[in-house]
Amino acid sequence: MPAPQYRFDTKHHRFPVAAHVFLVKEKECLLMRRAGSGYGDGLLGLPAGHVDLGETPTECAVREIAEELGIALDPARLRPGGTMLRNSQEPRVDVFFTARSWDGTPEIREPRKCTQLVWADPQRLPDDALDFIGQAWHDAQHGIPLREFGFASVSA
Repeated sequence: MPAPQYRFDTKHHRFPVAAHVFLVKEKECLLMRRAGSGYGDGLLGLPAGHVDLGETPTECAVREIAEELGIALDPARLRPGGTMLRNSQEPRVDVFFTARSWDGTPEIREPRKCTQLVWADPQRLPDDALDFIGQAWHDAQHGIPLREFGFASVSA
């Protein structure tokens, strides 16, 4: 039986969805220096990627970690860290996970997209980290399930 076809209307927003992973070792998390994407190039970001059609955010996180860093991550090791509706170049939905164990040693596997790996204290992120990472870490540590980030306040 063929897969059902999605039918999108034009009345409602359709946001891209991305999965981000805080890989945590002792008191540091892994950041990647972005390159070649046109967004945040030269800045530090988390291992992340867009969720493909038919894929879950968890599946995306596991896939992206393998593609970008060459490590194996069991989905059972991922802990939900919150969701952010973030206004960037376009509004988007970011799903955050935390993992404290994995198989292998992270290394740059996509040098056209990443030029450096940096272990950093997520409580004191480098100045050149993407602006939303600190808020996402805070939310993950404090059980805040949803954050709206980067939108102008609307007066009531």
